[in-house]
Amino acid sequence: MITFSRGAYVARLAETPADIEAAQRLRHQSFIAGRGAVVEGVRAEGLDADQFDATCEHMLIEERRSGRLVCCYRMLPLGSGAEIGRSYSALHYDLCGLCAYPSPMMEMGRFCVHPDWRADPNVIRTAWTAMATHVEARRVEMLFGCSSFDGVEAEVYMDAFALLKARHLAPKRWLPRIKAPKIFPFARLLRRRRPDLKAAAAKLPPLLRAYLAMGGWVSDHAVVDNDLDTLHVFTGLEIGRVPKGRARLLRGA
Repeated sequence: MITFSRGAYVARLAETPADIEAAQRLRHQSFIAGRGAVVEGVRAEGLDADQFDATCEHMLIEERRSGRLVCCYRMLPLGSGAEIGRSYSALHYDLCGLCAYPSPMMEMGRFCVHPDWRADPNVIRTAWTAMATHVEARRVEMLFGCSSFDGVEAEVYMDAFALLKARHLAPKRWLPRIKAPKIFPFARLLRRRRPDLKAAAAKLPPLLRAYLAMGGWVSDHAVVDNDLDTLHVFTGLEIGRVPKGRARLLRGA
C-alpha cells in the first residue's frame, strides 16, 4: 500500500517480514556498522532488531525506479499517556509526568537514511509527509521519541546542549525524570553557559532541529547509550502547539 509518493520516492508501511528485515538491515548499517556500538545478539548478523519491532508500524521510503530502501523509521501509536510505559523511550526515561497526557500519542524512532541518499532533501521531505499523514489519520496530538547525537562524548556538543537548556526544555508538567544509569545532566551543568548559536546549530542532529523548529522540546538530561554509541535526549512535539507558519514543515512542504 502506497502511503505517499514524491517525485523519485514512495513511502509505504511494511507489510511482510521481509520488509521489516530490510528496515532492520538499514538500521544496522546506519547505527551500528563501522561505529563504536556494542554488537550483541542478532546484530552480529547485520540486523538491528529488538522487542519493539513486533508492536510498531514500520515506514519505508523507497526509490521508485530501483525499489531500493533509502530511509525508514518505526511508529508506535498509543491511545494516551497511560500507555507510555510500552514505549522504547520508557526504557531510558521516567515518563510518569506524561502518563497523565489525555490524548493519542505516537512514538517515532529508529529514523535513518541510507548513506548514499543523505544528500537528497526530498528523502526527508517524503518521510515527514508520510509521517504527517499517519499523525492526521490517527488524530495524534503528541509525537515523541529519542533524538540522538553521534558518539558519547558530551564535550563535543556543549553549545548545542547549552542551547537546549536555554530555549527548548520541556514544560515542567511533562519533563522526563532520570531513569538511565548513565546520563549527562546538561541543564544543571550548563546553567551558566551562554551558547554560541552558530556552533550549536552546527551540532544539532537534523531530525532534532526539525522538531525544535516546530516548537518541540527536550528532556533536561541526555542519556549515554553505549549500546548504540549515542547520546540522546527525549523529544516531544505537541501538534496543537505547532505554529501555523511551521505547520507546513510537518507536512513535508
